[in-house]
Amino acid sequence: MAAGVDGRHSRWRWSFITELARATPTIRLLVLTQMTFNIGFFMVLPYLSVHLTSDLGLGAAVVGVVLGVRTFSQQGLFFIGGTLADRWGIKPVVLVGCGIRVLGFLGMAVAGSLAGVVAATVAIGFAAALFSPAVESAIAIEAGRSERDDGPSRVETFALLSVCNQIGSFTGPLIGSVLLVVDFRVACTVAAVIFVGVIGAHLRWLPNEPGEHRGESWLSGWNDVVRNKTFVLFAVAMSSQLVAYNQLYLLLPLEVERAWGSQAVLGWFFAISAVFVVSSQMGITRMVGARSPRVTLPAGLAVMALSFVVVALTTPLGLSGFVGLLPAAGFVALLALGQMIAMPQARDIVPRLAGERRLGAYYGFMASLGGIGVLIGSVAIGAVIDAAPSTGWGSSTPWLVAAVFPLASVLGIRLVLRSLP
Repeated sequence: MAAGVDGRHSRWRWSFITELARATPTIRLLVLTQMTFNIGFFMVLPYLSVHLTSDLGLGAAVVGVVLGVRTFSQQGLFFIGGTLADRWGIKPVVLVGCGIRVLGFLGMAVAGSLAGVVAATVAIGFAAALFSPAVESAIAIEAGRSERDDGPSRVETFALLSVCNQIGSFTGPLIGSVLLVVDFRVACTVAAVIFVGVIGAHLRWLPNEPGEHRGESWLSGWNDVVRNKTFVLFAVAMSSQLVAYNQLYLLLPLEVERAWGSQAVLGWFFAISAVFVVSSQMGITRMVGARSPRVTLPAGLAVMALSFVVVALTTPLGLSGFVGLLPAAGFVALLALGQMIAMPQARDIVPRLAGERRLGAYYGFMASLGGIGVLIGSVAIGAVIDAAPSTGWGSSTPWLVAAVFPLASVLGIRLVLRSLP
């Protein structure tokens, strides 16, 4: 039943467990296996650079190349994975993706050379390029059916997916840190076993529906996406939120180190963000769900921009210690709030702009474009960091430049959504 109809607005209706119970069996399978997918991934990847430098003796430049290859093999190839899902069907692509990730983690566990590490890294990244757009399109299709049958809305379902993603990305590093007490290779092996379990769950319970576009050429699918000018503009505008989110890994560590003198407390900021999202995502989605995306999407992006302004206004004061960390905490909280407002709505808009067709290709294209945006945005912000003074108001410059990305998208989104029913 839709929010507001039965009048029971208690916090329990907004909880993760309650929303999971309301979902269809297929939705539950998909969001829980996506959570498990993230747990296995984040058990290993946050500690990869240390393994490469300390255990294998690779230089920092080589490690940077390896990590870049992983990002490209994942984010850059989402479009291909989504197109395969449209042609082959969801289940085969998900199973192949999980199988490749098992091989990737097992390869990482035994790799003793640069070539072996690169091969395993590409496999791990490409597995996500297959799995994630297939799962996202499957959730969109199944949630659309649920919504038409008076079940949870598609926006609520994508909010549930966001919660599961956050749980996985938070608990994965914690489990990995425990396994690393034994050995990095043990963490890789356990991650591979987790994905074997995911394969078993999908073999048993995921419906096997044929791809809706299995008889069409590759180019017909790609042409359909790139000729949809409204969607392309929407994807370009939404890529800014990924640029903003990635500042958790670029600007935030620098600010924490400036205020605290080290990055020892950085993990607490990610913990705060994860707890905030898990506890609040469903409630926030319900509260903004009655409003038009023309309102909620620009509002979410504006809150993201505000998160950068908070630090830009305070960092010139040179605050340090616990007080100096408060602006960074405000940045993390506001950035998470903006994403919670905007992203479930944004994911729901994709099928509407796509005409409910070729959802794998559309979601894949959007993710790949976001990866390109992150590359361009990170290079630009990194150049500003190097050029800007580190004291006084000059230290605000990188934060203000970062705020420009979501602010520009506010204007772009408002233009794009004029044509949305």
